[in-house]
Amino acid sequence: MSRWHDRTLSPAERADALLAGMTLEEKVAQLGSAWPGNQEISGNVAPMQDVFARGEIPFDQVRADGIGHLTRPFGTAPVSAADGAARITALQREIASETRLGIPAIVHEECLTGFTTLGATVYPTALAWAATFDPGLVERMAAAIAEDMRAVGVHQGLSPVLDVVRDYRWGRTEETLGEDPYLVGMLGTAYVRGLEKAGIIATLKHFAGYSASRAARNHAPVSIGPRELRDVVLPPFEMAVRDGGARSVMNSYSDLDGVPAAASEALLTTILREEWGFDGVVVSDYWAIAFLKSMHRVAASAGAAGALALAAGIDVELPDTLCYSKELTELVRSGEVPEALVDRAASRLLRQKAELGLLDADWVPRAEPVDLDSPRNRALAREIAEKSVVLLANDGTLPLSAGKIALVGPCADDPLVFLGCYSYPNHVLPRHPEFGLGVRVPSLADALRLELPAAEIALHQGCPILDEDRSGIAAAASAAEAADVCVAVVGDRAGMFGLGTSGEGCDAPDLSLPGVQDELLDALLATGTPVVVVVVSGRPYALGRHAGRAAALVQAFLPGEEGGGAVAGILSGRTAPSGKLPVQVPRVPGGSPGTYLAPPLGRDSAGISNLDPTPLFPFGHGLSYTTFAYSDLRLSASEIPTDGELSISVTVRNTGERAADEIVQLYLNDVHAQVTRPVRQLAGFARVPLEAGRAARVTFALHADRTSFTGLDLRRIVEPGTIEVLAGPSAGDLPCTGRFELTGPVREAGHDRVLVTPVSITPLPW
Repeated sequence: MSRWHDRTLSPAERADALLAGMTLEEKVAQLGSAWPGNQEISGNVAPMQDVFARGEIPFDQVRADGIGHLTRPFGTAPVSAADGAARITALQREIASETRLGIPAIVHEECLTGFTTLGATVYPTALAWAATFDPGLVERMAAAIAEDMRAVGVHQGLSPVLDVVRDYRWGRTEETLGEDPYLVGMLGTAYVRGLEKAGIIATLKHFAGYSASRAARNHAPVSIGPRELRDVVLPPFEMAVRDGGARSVMNSYSDLDGVPAAASEALLTTILREEWGFDGVVVSDYWAIAFLKSMHRVAASAGAAGALALAAGIDVELPDTLCYSKELTELVRSGEVPEALVDRAASRLLRQKAELGLLDADWVPRAEPVDLDSPRNRALAREIAEKSVVLLANDGTLPLSAGKIALVGPCADDPLVFLGCYSYPNHVLPRHPEFGLGVRVPSLADALRLELPAAEIALHQGCPILDEDRSGIAAAASAAEAADVCVAVVGDRAGMFGLGTSGEGCDAPDLSLPGVQDELLDALLATGTPVVVVVVSGRPYALGRHAGRAAALVQAFLPGEEGGGAVAGILSGRTAPSGKLPVQVPRVPGGSPGTYLAPPLGRDSAGISNLDPTPLFPFGHGLSYTTFAYSDLRLSASEIPTDGELSISVTVRNTGERAADEIVQLYLNDVHAQVTRPVRQLAGFARVPLEAGRAARVTFALHADRTSFTGLDLRRIVEPGTIEVLAGPSAGDLPCTGRFELTGPVREAGHDRVLVTPVSITPLPW
């Protein structure tokens, strides 16, 4: 038995033993990947896929010396769970039998809204997870996804997206966890724990700055400063590495101040590995290394692009092998690229393969029978969807009662509007219409008929989602006039690279509803019939034009296959709404795209600018069918040292007549600092279930590290001074306030700082 087969050795020792016996060609081969079947498909599920597929090398040539990764055997073309597992088995056996060392490949798949394959549960999008403010629920979902993937032979999931939203026009807003780094970090880390504890490698993406592109255009340059990078963009990644145990990171496509992330040693080595201690594997986003030559133009050849990425710290090239191949090998042989860089990357990957059992002498591909859309999965999808729906406004029209309902809008009877761009029905199945949706996805019309069987529901599209066809608006308005209430369902249909109104490459010029949907709402609201506006979308749209006239406003962020029933349950009152906004809802479609994390001059500055960026609904906002009261904010100390801690507690009471959950939010305001600071920044939160009339005491354990920021000299510091504490139901409604003093010297807060605000909930007696 070879020493690298010895399970009594550590994964690192086994990797080193294997590496010592490998040829240069075999080591470089481990840094590549193969996408069998890519050249046979039409359309793009990754940027410029059609271009790169034309020159793809046959699999038997790619894997001649071994292979690092197998790309998307389930997510490329429709296959059943059994057939996909058999395909993986056949590919792995070919690698084992036809290469000298017989080292199996790591199999990776997408899992942004669940396992992206035929017949698998389509969960809500990440923006909907964020609206739940429920890390435990997100972790349970991730564990279920991981169990399904592992059962059929998958090792790695390309999720979660930890990009913090900086401009809502960005098409990939739906894939994010919102605009606050603490919320993104808490829920993203929970997702990572769910995958990793179930044995699936989580992949953090996109490292780093991708969501801060100019004008919110996909892949556009990023020009943020080092302070915004350190204080807003990087913290979620740091949390997921340190507290979540993520074993993989994927680079961003963008350049950051002129340096492409794929070629940035500062990001991929200095920060990620030397500062944070990450010891996993960095994989490239699809063709990101080739883009160094073709798009960024910082490399003259594929080999030179590979050399740049390898030196920066990318260990494995995905989704196929263009730059970590023969040209790179020749550069190593000539001495232009140190072989030590190849060894460094190969060692990391081989160590991961040892952890997965792929270096065991008796390893064989295994697959178990699995229902990829099991009742357990659907129940989880339903729970997330229900907890994610946000009631923005309500004059008492909701909950609905039976009667004459005009159900209007392009999203009213289209099940695909509930699904994200990386869901299999939107991602792959448009090229395979014979498979339908692959899973059961009731439309809102279907769900509302079941929810209110005694209601008389008249259905009208009114207008398309995007096309400027106004021919149906008059009939829809007539139906609204004849009804007791009108439910207008507007928003997005996700797609890829301009084939949708939300999703990768589907960036928006402004935040008006797509097409002529605003005109449809104008016509419906002019009828005088109460109009409940339901927005099903992957980004927040500006609703100020309609807010004063609508009877109610409901926001659902692409809530997945159970979204129809979830929204219908909110409308009927069967479910009490409890979602909160992870992004603001703008008042006007143009003007400032800024998020709530703004210093004083980033907010309304009357007398200085005529543009008011105040949102229609603030971050954290969300109503219910009951009411909550906040009182009795207490701090355990009036001052603490810059390395100290205090507890902050507040009472929340359900003052209404039905049970519901409230999401209690804690914010901080650094009153004076050496650099400008956000006026409000989320420091903690808790989802609190309360029966009618009951109260609970919510206590946050706040360490001084949670006030840290990047100072003038670009060191992260805790600075003495006054910290204002605010608690309430949203960033715009904080009735309980207090303050404490940080005392002592300025203190540097490093990677070992406290990243989380623990919270406890104590029910109070009647």
